[in-house]
Amino acid sequence: MLLPTLVTCLAGCAFLLSPVSEGCGPGRGYGKRRSPRKLAPLAYKQFSPNVAEKTLGASGRYEGKITRNSERFKELTPNYNPDIIFKDEENTGADRMMTQRCKDKLNSLAISVMNLWPGVRLRVTEGWDEDGHHSEESLHYEGRAVDITTSDRDRNKYAMLARLAVEAGFDWVYYESKAHIHCSVKSDHSVAAKSGGCFPGDASVTVEGGGQKPVSDLRPGERVLATSGSDGGGELVFSEVLTFLDRDPVTPRLFYRLQTESGAQLALTAAHLLFVSEGNCSEGAEPTRGALRTAYASDTRPGQCVLVSEGEAGRRPRGGRLSRISRVSVTERTGAFAPLTRQGTVVVDGVVASCYAVLDQHSLAHWAFAPLRLLHSWTGSAGGHGDGIHWYSQLLHWLGTKLLDSGRLHPLGVAQGDR
Repeated sequence: MLLPTLVTCLAGCAFLLSPVSEGCGPGRGYGKRRSPRKLAPLAYKQFSPNVAEKTLGASGRYEGKITRNSERFKELTPNYNPDIIFKDEENTGADRMMTQRCKDKLNSLAISVMNLWPGVRLRVTEGWDEDGHHSEESLHYEGRAVDITTSDRDRNKYAMLARLAVEAGFDWVYYESKAHIHCSVKSDHSVAAKSGGCFPGDASVTVEGGGQKPVSDLRPGERVLATSGSDGGGELVFSEVLTFLDRDPVTPRLFYRLQTESGAQLALTAAHLLFVSEGNCSEGAEPTRGALRTAYASDTRPGQCVLVSEGEAGRRPRGGRLSRISRVSVTERTGAFAPLTRQGTVVVDGVVASCYAVLDQHSLAHWAFAPLRLLHSWTGSAGGHGDGIHWYSQLLHWLGTKLLDSGRLHPLGVAQGDR
């Protein structure tokens, strides 16, 4: 009786099922572990890999120019990373516009630049081109290419900058001229990578009666601080951890780090959902009904507010308050964990977050996971307690790619590929 009922529930959810927990980026990309070898700078006019840019072995074919009035303009996202300087000589913000994959690789490279040359930042001289200044079928027209230098414009650094770009995961890097390095990426439609939502292993949760604990040490059956509201608001409650939607203790990954004016800091992967409030969100105020909406971590901006917890370990939670985001940056951390609570929310490092990712609405994602919660209620287990992506998440991914409009999904969450 259990299996037919579960199948019926799955069928009822099918039109909403999506890859909302597809993990934290299986496949190639910034999740790849780098060996501690000595890096060799690229030679002038060298490109890597040693094939033409628009071939399958590099960034792939040209798919057509993107303009502000075209349907495909929604494929581009602005990059406001404060650790990157954008030349923006057109004064239109065009150089900040790029595909999500290009944005993530550029953010990863910015970290490498600061690590190798303290005080030096990455500089973008050319990004998306809407004015026709590049050659025919240039990937600049699709937001898939950038020309870069260092902020100090020291040309002696450019050979190593090119190597760092290769290590950051750009699909094609060319030491094109003495004045800049050219980098490009595959389209988000064809890239063999997926990204979902996770927290780093050293992120902290509050467990009932046990104080703070790293999410890497969390186990199914424990109860952690969460919220009761479908929009992230509501009362703070302790909610049971049912399973992990993805669990990877060892792989380094790129995380978006949000800092708030209250001092809270939260790191989470690009496609993870967060509850934010826009406009006049007063620091320290309680959120009004309907004031919170969900946003991807990669789309959060300084000036928005997030909900921070005032609950204390061992005490009854007292409620949450808004705190304004003061800075959004990127950081590389080891380990990636996606706990699923019965409420579908979790308080991590003092900030209220969704347990879900990739789909653009928390309430729909929570509804899609109803069968898994039902299975846990019947059997006492939701399975998937080992490392890797949960079986239910993989089923949702398969159904979601077949049935859902890709416009509702994070760009890196719908690309095809293997883990």
